[in-house]
Amino acid sequence: MTVDAYFNPDFTWPGRIFFFSVALLGILLCDLILWGWCVIRTDRREEAHVRTDRYRNLLCRFYELVIAATSVMSFACAYVVLNHVYSLYRGDTTDELLAGFLNIWENWKDFALLLLICLSCVANTLLDKVFIPLKRIKREQIAEIRMLGMFYAIIVLLYLNIIGDSSEYSPVMMYYLGLMVGRFVYFDASLRDFLYAMKNIFFCLPMLIMGLALSGSMSFLGFQAGFLLERNYYIVGVFYTHLFLLAAVFVINICQSILFRKR
Repeated sequence: MTVDAYFNPDFTWPGRIFFFSVALLGILLCDLILWGWCVIRTDRREEAHVRTDRYRNLLCRFYELVIAATSVMSFACAYVVLNHVYSLYRGDTTDELLAGFLNIWENWKDFALLLLICLSCVANTLLDKVFIPLKRIKREQIAEIRMLGMFYAIIVLLYLNIIGDSSEYSPVMMYYLGLMVGRFVYFDASLRDFLYAMKNIFFCLPMLIMGLALSGSMSFLGFQAGFLLERNYYIVGVFYTHLFLLAAVFVINICQSILFRKR
């Protein structure tokens, strides 16, 4: 397998448009589920704008989950691709740039992984502040959803290990686990704060399940339709799926912003 195998020449524009349409429908279906949940959980005596505000907050939290999941999956995917490139060209000194990369990956891999994590955090911030601005979500809610994104990535990586993907995800999962432990143990030093954080994570679990079901269904469709490559590491296909979901969130968020603005 070569690096070119990461790109599927059979995934043409008609296929991409179809896959993007499925992503749009999937996000809209999740939005409808969130609206139903909001209607069930709110008091009918409350004014309509209160229900709308709660719905928009749920939407922002779900969109933040898609952004966070895509960001953390980008780090995991980058690790797999770079590690594969290293295994393919290890010992090759014919190219100076390639030799420099091989030397860095062999001797400074941990620092390279830390840099990738930082880049994924920067990408997350740019996405939810610039490209998909989510203004109706509090800072603490963003922190909770981003931590949920780490749970999301760990679940995906554990599943890929179970189905026998040939890559090694243990270092990535250990980094995510380390970040979560640091978040709980260091920053939330008191037991009260720890329990409060865990309670908020618990109440977000239905949203986590919905996000996993959506991305899992789309990934399955992509592999079955031949859009995503089974001969590739599965995580690359999963990351491609998240890119389409992210694009769908971008389009739908713009439409919803215009719609809510007119009301």
